[in-house]
Amino acid sequence: MELTRGLSMNHLSEAEITRQLSLALKNASPEPYLEFPALPQFLSESPRPAAVLIPFLSSGSAWHILYTRRHSDLPEHSGQVAFPGGRADPEDLSPEQTALRESYEEIGLKPQDVRILGRLQDYLTITNYRVTPVVGVIPWPYELHPAEAEVSRVFTIPLDWLAQPENHAERPRQLPPPYAPAKVVYFEPYDGEVLWGASARMTLNLVRALFDRSA
Repeated sequence: MELTRGLSMNHLSEAEITRQLSLALKNASPEPYLEFPALPQFLSESPRPAAVLIPFLSSGSAWHILYTRRHSDLPEHSGQVAFPGGRADPEDLSPEQTALRESYEEIGLKPQDVRILGRLQDYLTITNYRVTPVVGVIPWPYELHPAEAEVSRVFTIPLDWLAQPENHAERPRQLPPPYAPAKVVYFEPYDGEVLWGASARMTLNLVRALFDRSA
């Protein structure tokens, strides 16, 4: 499905976002979205469960998505733009609980301040995580408290900007052996940040789920 220039999503209500997410998940495969098609061949262990929160917020009468930049000293995905989230703990009863717990630990977002709207299809990463993207709405403005050891910055990008085709593209990226080169989503720089990789693909999957009116 191709996105259309001039597309605006600011008219979407929370109820409509919830409906579109539910329809998209219903129509999606029960298997996770593969970051790279050949990935399962090279993963010898079962993927580790994880979840991220995709936080919607309203600013200036427009929907925005909140992102973090991971600290450059982290062992995985260091310095990358990401959603708050992480691996599931044994005590977590659901992906929603994982996403909310991790968001509180990473940026100080209180679970009771998030209204969950739905999920996207699970996503299998090259680091062997099966990530459930959980979508929620948060109040704004909001006093956040980023964990210094994990998060370098918290910022937002307008949903309409993310939806415009001229602002993102798939580019070939060389991967370490045994992986072949793969197409990776890159967004144009926004506010000095470059959204790419898994978080960029999840963002594009979100936009397509909200835009699809075929169901």
